[in-house]
Amino acid sequence: MKAEKLIALAKDLNKEFPSSPRAMLGGYVILPRCLDKARAALAETNGEYNFWPCSLCAELETFTGVDHGEMKDFVATGADDEEVAEWFQSKSRIKDSIEIIRWNNKMRGMRPSEMPDDAQAFLETYVQENLPSGKPVYVWFDVFDIEEGRL
Repeated sequence: MKAEKLIALAKDLNKEFPSSPRAMLGGYVILPRCLDKARAALAETNGEYNFWPCSLCAELETFTGVDHGEMKDFVATGADDEEVAEWFQSKSRIKDSIEIIRWNNKMRGMRPSEMPDDAQAFLETYVQENLPSGKPVYVWFDVFDIEEGRL
């Protein structure tokens, strides 16, 4: 039964994109995308998308202190979006809503020039090789939304 629920909720990332990193669940940006990728990985429909390692999921998990393996195990129960949001909020070490809002805004506005050197070097090549020319990347989330046709 749990596997059936999980499979019913999982996107086939061979055929569609995960949520934008800008999408929110439980008050957090990035969480819907990580959830899409976790479900797809568990259902083996993740295509080229990885739940781990994933720089976005790592940012979210580092900020909140939510354990990657525990999240994967909870998602595997077939929990729906609301259940995942409640679980995630209960596991997060961050309880102050303004701290979450500040982090969301930091993530939404993070420019490549504000990222670690290795991430900047990766994006320098990745953007040139994988995104259409003439589409400017102003912030990190633009890379995902341009590549996946949302911008």
